[in-house]
Amino acid sequence: VQLQASGGGLVQAGGSLRLSCAASGRSSRYIMGWFRQAPGKEREFVAGINWTYGHILYGDSVKGRFTVSRDNAENTMYLQMNSLKPDDTAVYYCAAGQRSSVVMRTTGDYDYWGQGTLVTVSS
Repeated sequence: VQLQASGGGLVQAGGSLRLSCAASGRSSRYIMGWFRQAPGKEREFVAGINWTYGHILYGDSVKGRFTVSRDNAENTMYLQMNSLKPDDTAVYYCAAGQRSSVVMRTTGDYDYWGQGTLVTVSS
């Protein structure tokens, strides 16, 4: 599975961005997720989705502000980010896992990673 993340950029606090993660390749995947990593911090789970059934899980820091979705026909996962805060500034990575159908929060449960897209939220 190859993953290509896009959609990052610079936005003011309170604004919105939508990230996309296009998946290609023949390997199956059961879950996909978004993680983020700010400078000097560990990679943090943001949101994840079961590719077939659409079950969703969010990280506590983004609940109510971010929405994850997927388009099976386009093999693309999205992350709609609203009410952005400076603390949301990070490189956002998409990932795919093929060992569990349950959405997982830990990086070790994902097998494939995209290259990351930078989101900067100014105050």
